[in-house]
Amino acid sequence: MNYQRMAIEKEAPEEVGLSIKYNLSESAISDQTLNSLQISIPQSTVLTYTEHRGSIKLRTIIAEASNGLTPDHVLITAGASTSLFIILTALLGAQSHLIATRPNYTSSLEIPRSIGCDITFVDLEFGTQFSLDMEKVAAAIRPGITKLISICSPNNPTGTTCTNADLCNLADLAREAGAYLLIDETYAPLKYSPEPGGSEQEPATSSSGYLGKNVVTVSSMSKAYGVPGIRMGWLSTTDPALQELFLAAKEQISISGSVLDELVAEQILSRRSELLSASIADLRRRRDCVAAWVAEESEWVEWVRPDAGAMCFIKFKKEPHGGVEAFYARLLARYGTYVGRGTWFGAEDTYFRLGYGWPTWDHLKTGLGLLSKAFRG
Repeated sequence: MNYQRMAIEKEAPEEVGLSIKYNLSESAISDQTLNSLQISIPQSTVLTYTEHRGSIKLRTIIAEASNGLTPDHVLITAGASTSLFIILTALLGAQSHLIATRPNYTSSLEIPRSIGCDITFVDLEFGTQFSLDMEKVAAAIRPGITKLISICSPNNPTGTTCTNADLCNLADLAREAGAYLLIDETYAPLKYSPEPGGSEQEPATSSSGYLGKNVVTVSSMSKAYGVPGIRMGWLSTTDPALQELFLAAKEQISISGSVLDELVAEQILSRRSELLSASIADLRRRRDCVAAWVAEESEWVEWVRPDAGAMCFIKFKKEPHGGVEAFYARLLARYGTYVGRGTWFGAEDTYFRLGYGWPTWDHLKTGLGLLSKAFRG
């Protein structure tokens, strides 16, 4: 493994520090507290190892909210990033061929690079609403050689989603090529209802339960529930051999998870419907706020309206005053505002991720106003 720090981590808000006043770079809802989530940790809790796969209660809650999974299909990990590390290092080697969509969550691109894989990127284009071009994926497959197809749906940073038909087609393409399909579903709990008068929350289901044994999915509580500090994620697959392989990797990394993290996760996920319904209702209003801002600044920027998540991917229509690099420097130094540069996700810096779920309403509105000023100088 040839490890290198990723730009998204080197330039993360917690690394940049106090110069950020208006943080519009995050892709999650606001950070929660034990009190806000009504978490109770009994003083008698024994600080011992948990079950290596994760507590049966936690895996049962996750499986029950999915499509066709059982607790045995779920492996608890320290966040989706650890799930991705386990899957990618277990399935890929230096001689492997991988197909990955781009833009994408950085770990899904950087881990294969660290391994030394041969990577074919399938770019999601703004002109096609960041939709997945199935013909490009099919053309990139090398039968008997391609080991894995990797996507993120709902996508980070665009907030766009693949259709169920696309997912089924991808699973079939991978299966016919003797490959696996990896789906990062971290933002699936934050899918917006497609109908204006419909439910605020579309049930989040794991695709691995119905797409077949060659499909592996990952998810996390960091983004949808605002608890990145408990490092709670999971991977799922219906293939027993893969589960055993991934468990072996987890045991060599950490043996088990944190008993406190799993206890907190159990309590949060037991209130899943209630918490997600409130979050999605708030995110819809915030998305409308950003939509109004994009319309006002249509001379400078454009976007693809996101289907899910707490972020969007803004595209410059014309160069900001002084150029793109000057814009990012000015935005932080003069205006104390921060966004996620496109290069964090394998795109150009003429795009940036704008997170609208994490800041307070006042900070969101003020930050949008300061972005407008930064475009102009």
